[in-house]
Amino acid sequence: MDQMLGLNGGSGRADGIVRTAYVYHKTDDPVSELATTLGVDGLEIVILFVTSSADPEAIIEQATRAFAPTPVVGCTTAGELSGNGYAEDHIVAVGLPKSHFKVETLLVPDLDAFEAQSLIDQMIQNRTSMIEAAPDWDHEFTFLMIDGLSTKEDQLTSELAVGLGPVPLFGGSAGDGTRFAHSYVMHDGQVLANAAILTQVRTRCPIKVFKSDHLIPTAQRMVVTDADPARRIVREINAEPAAREYARILGKDPEQLTPFTFAAHPVVVQIGGEHHVRAIQRVADNGDLVFFSAIDEGLVLTLAEPQDMVKHLEEEIAGLSKDTPPDTILGCDCLLRRLEAQEKQMTMALSKILAKNHVVGFSTYGEQLNSIHVNQTLTGVAIYPPECDLPHDSDAH
Repeated sequence: MDQMLGLNGGSGRADGIVRTAYVYHKTDDPVSELATTLGVDGLEIVILFVTSSADPEAIIEQATRAFAPTPVVGCTTAGELSGNGYAEDHIVAVGLPKSHFKVETLLVPDLDAFEAQSLIDQMIQNRTSMIEAAPDWDHEFTFLMIDGLSTKEDQLTSELAVGLGPVPLFGGSAGDGTRFAHSYVMHDGQVLANAAILTQVRTRCPIKVFKSDHLIPTAQRMVVTDADPARRIVREINAEPAAREYARILGKDPEQLTPFTFAAHPVVVQIGGEHHVRAIQRVADNGDLVFFSAIDEGLVLTLAEPQDMVKHLEEEIAGLSKDTPPDTILGCDCLLRRLEAQEKQMTMALSKILAKNHVVGFSTYGEQLNSIHVNQTLTGVAIYPPECDLPHDSDAH
């Protein structure tokens, strides 16, 4: 299996509009190194993507002091996208400078008890305030970080959609490597589980929010016949035990199902004429299938097969760079894509593409685009130099 890049290095990029830095988490003083590389002056916000191997409380406490008075937000990851492409055990920092960005953040501290209307009202107020502060800046997006073990991504994104107006949203679910034990978001010096952070951005930079996956639906379909939607558990497919039936369809031994199997043979649902991945997280001890996103009885699942990841990513980035290359791409890339890349020995080739095109971000337990929560997908925003005149700044692929 090929290895992740950048396992022991640390560096960054301060010559672009968006400032980025990354460091191995066991460096003597990783936050100081990030602050030195990123710079602490003139920043509107700092976003951290923190390996779950690190102590999130210590990192956010140190970062809040190091970058003060600039606000710092972040989340734990299932892997990082650094300046070297795919990385593990790193901390990645993204700084948005005041010269090009206005930002408002909104914390959802308890995903079991949020009031959608009050959040929507606050989103609208934040947007109004940024418009007043920067009336000549025409481009906007919203970035969501949410606890990837909360099982609340579908509910939050669907309920907040009405508050977005014309502003595109993308995001990712915080992770915990491949352990699936604890995932957190970070806000104002706090580390929170079962919470989410909305970062609303207004900028003078043209942007494109996008969604990309390399999967093609097949003719093989299956029906969920017994499920526990609240826990994202499927007990039966086609009136048979779920894991056993899924394995039968693949021609595999149900005892040999692994995350690599799920990455190589995902299932999708059709919504509004498009396919969206409903990825399997794991097999429960009793043979149920636990999913990464919303699932319900009666849902028709279609088996999908992957295209070549390297060729597909090259084509997607070329599309985003058609008129001019982005300054930076902030990306939320599903853990299952990373696992598939490892299994197929494609990590190095994909990392070269990501690094060349200044893609930074993290590997997720799920991705969001506008009102929909998906899996095995790359969502993100391409941020272009201000002189670049794009046809429309909220095109989503």
